[in-house]
Amino acid sequence: MLRLPVTAALAVLLAACGSGAEQQAAAPKQKEIVVRSSEQDQLHQFNDMYRDIALKRAITASGIRCKRVVRSGYVQEHGRLSMWSADCDDKRSWAIFVGPDGTAQVRPCVDMEPLKLPTCRIAEDPSGRTARGIAKQG
Repeated sequence: MLRLPVTAALAVLLAACGSGAEQQAAAPKQKEIVVRSSEQDQLHQFNDMYRDIALKRAITASGIRCKRVVRSGYVQEHGRLSMWSADCDDKRSWAIFVGPDGTAQVRPCVDMEPLKLPTCRIAEDPSGRTARGIAKQG
């Protein structure tokens, strides 16, 4: 007989506390901390010519031949990486992922869909300043 009152009391206490899901839903979202490198930020500040040069260096440093970048621009953030796209004069297009440690990973744009990565579609503002809310310096 003692079990019934104890069980009823526990049920009342649990109901008064609410479920963990309700408490989690009511808790405010904490802002994610973003670690960025100066290299990531600099790319957003460069004019077209300097951005083309920087991305060409990333491409050639990966062992890929690219005589000249004819078009480049910011695509989006992908995880902690800034994604850029560059078209070389040999008609090949590259995705360049710049990390918070300043390193770059280069992949052919044709590989993006099979790898389930974002497509190499350059943002409306190729500098990426508008998409990232960055004011132009200088």
